[in-house]
Amino acid sequence: MQCNRLLKLAKQWYLHVKEETMAPARMVQFIKQHVASCPVCQEDPDIQDEIDRITEIILPESKIPKAVRMKQEDEESAARQKAEEEAESAEDTGEETEEEETGEFSEDNEEEPLAPENAETSPSIS
Repeated sequence: MQCNRLLKLAKQWYLHVKEETMAPARMVQFIKQHVASCPVCQEDPDIQDEIDRITEIILPESKIPKAVRMKQEDEESAARQKAEEEAESAEDTGEETEEEETGEFSEDNEEEPLAPENAETSPSIS
């Protein structure tokens, strides 16, 4: 941060957050308001990265704005989907899976034992 005033204010606000007299989200809001009105902060090319880093430090995961959490979840689900698609394409091309290589199969692939063919004609105990 190039703005000495913002550094001083951030330290004061952080002390209030630690003393639980200010909400962490309020501190982030104050920082953003200061940056919007300060010419020194507006010229600082790294200010947004620093704000993001401060936000990650002081805001618990549950308090991160919903839009940010949704973006993170979307990125994670896209990565999972890509991994699943790669696994499916490996199966489609005939590549052996780990089960086929070891000769082990899951319970889903096992055949059920045959039932007696003539269960009704079996002698019953009277």
